[in-house]
Amino acid sequence: MFCGEKGIDRQYSAPYTPQQNGVAERRNRTLIEAARTMMCEAKLPIFFWAEAVNTACYVQNRVLLNKRHEQTPYQIVYGEKPKVGYFKSFGCPCTVLIQSDVGKFEAKADECYFVGYSANSAYRVYNKTTKVIIEAFNVDWMEDNPTDAGAGPDWIFDYGSLFEGFNFSNVFHNLGEEEDIVVPSSDVRPHVDRASAESSRNATTDIPECSGTRDAPVDSQGPGMSDNVVNANLPVNVSVPDVQVSRINRDHPLSNVVGPVTAGVTTRSRTGHINFCMYSCFISQIEPPNVMVALKDPSWMEAMHNELNQFSKLGVWRLVKRPDDKKVIPTRWLYKNKKDDSGIIVRNKARLIVQGHRQVHGIDYDEVYAPVARLEAIRIFLAVASYLNFTVHQMDVKTAFLYAEMNEEVYVTQPPGFIDEENPDHVYLLDKALYGLHQAPRTWYETLSNHLVENGYTRGVVDQTLFRKRVEEDIIMVQVYVDDIIYGSTNEELCTEFEEIMKKKFEMSDQGEMSFFLALQVKQDESGILIHQEKYVNEILEKFKMKDCKPISTPMASRPLLSADLNGESVSEFHYRSMIGSLMYLTASRPDIMHAVCVCARYQANPKLSHLSAVKRIFRYLKGRPRLGLWYPKNTDFQLYAFTDSDYGGSDLDRKSTTGGCQYLGDRLISWQSKKQHTVSKSTAEAEYVAASAGTSQVVWIQNQLTDYGMEFVNTPIFCDNAAALEIVKNPVQHSKTKHIDIKVHFIRDCFDRELIQLQKVSSDQNVSDIFTKPLPRPNFESCVEGLKMIAFEE
Repeated sequence: MFCGEKGIDRQYSAPYTPQQNGVAERRNRTLIEAARTMMCEAKLPIFFWAEAVNTACYVQNRVLLNKRHEQTPYQIVYGEKPKVGYFKSFGCPCTVLIQSDVGKFEAKADECYFVGYSANSAYRVYNKTTKVIIEAFNVDWMEDNPTDAGAGPDWIFDYGSLFEGFNFSNVFHNLGEEEDIVVPSSDVRPHVDRASAESSRNATTDIPECSGTRDAPVDSQGPGMSDNVVNANLPVNVSVPDVQVSRINRDHPLSNVVGPVTAGVTTRSRTGHINFCMYSCFISQIEPPNVMVALKDPSWMEAMHNELNQFSKLGVWRLVKRPDDKKVIPTRWLYKNKKDDSGIIVRNKARLIVQGHRQVHGIDYDEVYAPVARLEAIRIFLAVASYLNFTVHQMDVKTAFLYAEMNEEVYVTQPPGFIDEENPDHVYLLDKALYGLHQAPRTWYETLSNHLVENGYTRGVVDQTLFRKRVEEDIIMVQVYVDDIIYGSTNEELCTEFEEIMKKKFEMSDQGEMSFFLALQVKQDESGILIHQEKYVNEILEKFKMKDCKPISTPMASRPLLSADLNGESVSEFHYRSMIGSLMYLTASRPDIMHAVCVCARYQANPKLSHLSAVKRIFRYLKGRPRLGLWYPKNTDFQLYAFTDSDYGGSDLDRKSTTGGCQYLGDRLISWQSKKQHTVSKSTAEAEYVAASAGTSQVVWIQNQLTDYGMEFVNTPIFCDNAAALEIVKNPVQHSKTKHIDIKVHFIRDCFDRELIQLQKVSSDQNVSDIFTKPLPRPNFESCVEGLKMIAFEE
């Protein structure tokens, strides 16, 4: 009746067709698998399955991120981040205070096992004495106590019942006398006494009868307890079955670790007591602050093993005696959660680096420079791709620096947490480069560059991170940013050939079509390429607690202008600079905030409350337009042209003017500038002349850059709205109003005479570079944003 009133039509799936309700069925499977893992680790009997499923659901709702919203389900519903500090591992031993009257010499607490969370802000625990599940708040946890079956005299569960309904078999019955058992280090509590294990190798897998002091037999849950009373102050020898020395969760054998390393592996013996169920089901969400924390986490242990295995595979180093006459450089671990373009953690990455700041120039290294692609170069690459109508692909080299041959003799310490027990004083001699070395980027670039040149690619003259190859009428282009590579071709077969060339020498990670590169999100379709940073916008809004701010239409108020405000209230320099730095990187795809950010950046030395308010206004603007990006249409004109502009004495600090400029390839905005001029201009014409000269320098660089693509541009139009500045260029006269101008500014005259550029007059309302020189009112601002070829995309 309720559904009828609300217009809801109930539909039912057919019997035995779970695919008709796929979302719910897949969710059920996830919960069941998590519950199974938790019960296996806790060694609890099968009748606790409902509690395990309920706990798994409770944890996942507060831990797993929703890919669309980048939030946990709890945060989506309640609007706040969940607290997880009270989480405990399923089956954790604990004690609960007895609330009823007890005798003078009776125990004041009952032993229990944690089985879930209550809706009443309490824990659900199974009371071993009363054999019931209760809710309690005053709980004393015994997390270091082993939870294996038969670990104590009061264990009441039948180990065999654990495996009923599970489709796997015991793996411990084939252990032989010769099999090695990993012994935990001295600071970690072992799961089993070795002597007890040796004495019980031939024992059956049945749980032996144990003595108890209070527990009555439980027919449905396990074997009955002996009535013998055991003095709690006397040691109790319990025969332990082989299950004690065979962990159900996976262990890393010594063969997976570089060298005879044991110290790193043995510390994993504690992870089962803490949060094993969390790490078994999910990738670790937390980046460990140091190696000691990482060694306790199986996810990060695996990441470190993978890194060291790669060292062994590539022959990065050799273990040698410590030299007396050479400096040994320390090493350290870095940990990073790798995310996809939606911000979801997809991999835990551990990297061993060298503390390169301890290297000595001339001894440990010499030349260090390695070319790196500019962001303008990346945008030019995408603009050319849209013009030639091909898809851009992306790949990266795994552990790239490890492929670079070392020319110097460099020694490093053994990795923290992975010390060779037989040779603890030895060090490693590097045959290949390591991350952190001063010369590592240069040696890697030379290795990659030589490999591409040997296979027929031509390195750019201006941009040496650009490589291209022509095959008849087709061309393939490759842009390199350290170990990240984007590439595309008018013939997809050339892309396939390039991938094979790279995979022959390096281990590559093929990421398909370019979608996320240097924090730039890229969308490609048949109509064009969109560059945006929506994910980054949301991240910084969250970081600076501006997620719920009120949106505004412009990033900066046109009046009053921002000033030094010497008498204003001071604010935290660290917080202010952090906000400016975050916004600066956002200008890689958001020219609409360029001027506002640059103006606010002028006050980082002594920020005031008024300056902080101006920065927050930029965040409010981003809140309202997070999906604004650059649009590069395909199959359109590819003419190079530019706009320049300047204000006059706009800086209240020193009365210097601000240069603004932007450059296009057809309808594609590829570069823009907003910068305070170095000298004070004596007139508007002089300020505009200086701005036009700066714009000319950028145009000439773009012309040279495009020659590496095989494209020649001359007589590039530069539009300026000041007639006097144009006349100064065309008529190089010497008089009192221009004779003081610095000689470097007259570079524009030389370019004009050589016909590299041509100057054209444009009306002020058509000059889109006006947005880079001053704060504009809303109508003018929106007109300029449209002129910048920026669009807001939909999901």
